[in-house]
Amino acid sequence: MTSDQIILFSLFAVVFAMLLWGRFRYDLVAFGALMVGVVLGVVPTSDAFSGFGHPATLVVALVLIVSAGLVRSGAVFLITRTLVDSTRSLAAHITLMGAIGGVLSAFMNNVAALALLMPVDIQTARKAGRAPGLSLMPLSFATILGGMVTMIGTPPNIIIASIREESLGSPFRMFDFAPVGGVAAIAGLVFVALIGWRLIPQSAGTDSGSDPMAEIGQYIAELTIPEGSKLIGQRLSELYETADKSDAAILGLVRDGKRRFGTARHTELKAMDAIVLEASPDALDEFRATLSLDFAESGRQEALRADGEGLSVIEVVVPENARIAGKTAQGIGLGWRRRTVLMGISREGKRITQQVRKTEIQPGDILLLLAPAESGAEVTEWLGCLPLANRGLNVTENSKVWLAIGLFAAAVAAASVGLIYLPIALGLVVIGFILTKIIPVQEVYDHIQWPVVVLLGSMIPLGSALQTSGGTELIAGTLLSLTAGFAPWVILTILMVVTMTLSDVLNNTATTIVAAPVGIEMANALGVDPDPFLMAVAVAASCAFLTPIGHKNNTLILGPGGYKFGDYWRMGLPLEILIVAVSIPAILVFWPF
Repeated sequence: MTSDQIILFSLFAVVFAMLLWGRFRYDLVAFGALMVGVVLGVVPTSDAFSGFGHPATLVVALVLIVSAGLVRSGAVFLITRTLVDSTRSLAAHITLMGAIGGVLSAFMNNVAALALLMPVDIQTARKAGRAPGLSLMPLSFATILGGMVTMIGTPPNIIIASIREESLGSPFRMFDFAPVGGVAAIAGLVFVALIGWRLIPQSAGTDSGSDPMAEIGQYIAELTIPEGSKLIGQRLSELYETADKSDAAILGLVRDGKRRFGTARHTELKAMDAIVLEASPDALDEFRATLSLDFAESGRQEALRADGEGLSVIEVVVPENARIAGKTAQGIGLGWRRRTVLMGISREGKRITQQVRKTEIQPGDILLLLAPAESGAEVTEWLGCLPLANRGLNVTENSKVWLAIGLFAAAVAAASVGLIYLPIALGLVVIGFILTKIIPVQEVYDHIQWPVVVLLGSMIPLGSALQTSGGTELIAGTLLSLTAGFAPWVILTILMVVTMTLSDVLNNTATTIVAAPVGIEMANALGVDPDPFLMAVAVAASCAFLTPIGHKNNTLILGPGGYKFGDYWRMGLPLEILIVAVSIPAILVFWPF
């Protein structure tokens, strides 16, 4: 063992010990290790920051932006309305989402499948009042498992197919992975749905899922029925079910400036009627996007959109000396002076009986404002109000839902059939979202989990250094010498275990490139068919469940799920053991020696 190998193995041991300890933030630990590696000379200075431009790092960042675009466009609301019910138990939700994720990831890249479903899962968790961390890890594991079924589902299968073509003359076909990958995926999905999710620490994601302003009362708001709406002619009571699904309460109707309450439920809706609601900002936005309603001041809304700056939602509290205290939004000219719409008022314990824009604002009220992007601070100062902490409220651009879905689907399809490289495809989706104003350009970088990017960008050069220093070859050589004289199925099992372990430390692409030739060499030494060994490597390289750095999907959920580095192994370790236990017999049946 060379000095470089000793340093790198020691460095990895220290890094993982500190990450499992959890005393210091994971990105700082990883970046510190990278700097130590550069100073000690085991990581070349020229490669020190290569991980930040690595495709894996770029995919993670781009997927987070794409996911935000799918939320902003209303695509997530479309899926949650048709497939997901927040009233389901956590077990039922995990089972449904896991099944959907597993099927999707078999026919599209598993990273893209998670990109589509992750915001759906987060939105459902918020509506159900639970932490996203309780369901995001099962979803990530499910999409990883589903990707093993076909050649296009996960990069290791594509690499294995190409290595087989170079070594044996022909590649694996699209569904050659299905018998073994399917058995492993089904067993894994059943485990995740019935047992695995119960092993996640109850504290996982608690901070991420909590809303620091959850105590704020619901807003009283009005939404207007636009001309040509499909709601015209329906009765108000027919909207109650949609309101319930959005966690909004319909209080009445405003027609010709007059409020109608209890008797309004049987009223037939007309254009320009205003529906009076009590709801949280997210619920209000979901209800509006679902039914394609306008804000109370529809004319002002169109003027705002025409400016082309984008819209932002802000929350402010009204102090005693505020300009708007004792006045109405209409009275102070909030719309024509500051191009801002008063969307709702939160007045704990007091009923608002007038139209929102004609309601006299009182000290202590909390206002929900729709303002031009980048103008929130200016509007808040002009009103003399105090801004509340930003909780990421957005205006859903529901008119662009199919455009967003179409851009995303086209990119995934092109990447799946090999027409374009996945990071490039995702980059084009991001550009498309920006050009079509699905995502305001000033918000693009707000959606990236930078600690996750630093973690991945720091660990990739260390993994590459381990490979170039001969560390992975040392592991392979040791494996060959230790298994000399063993039965082929025992050697196959050991190969799977070692490959899984490597995949938890390196990324799965690098692991496949190292482990596949080792498997072929083992098969040749034993005088048996190499295909069982290649299948074992394909399954094992994909199943990186112990850490957040082995697979991009696990890295993606690290920030949004609020996980710690040491949270993964609790469900991941028994899952990896199960995968080995079911895959070996399946390989022996479908790919005999």
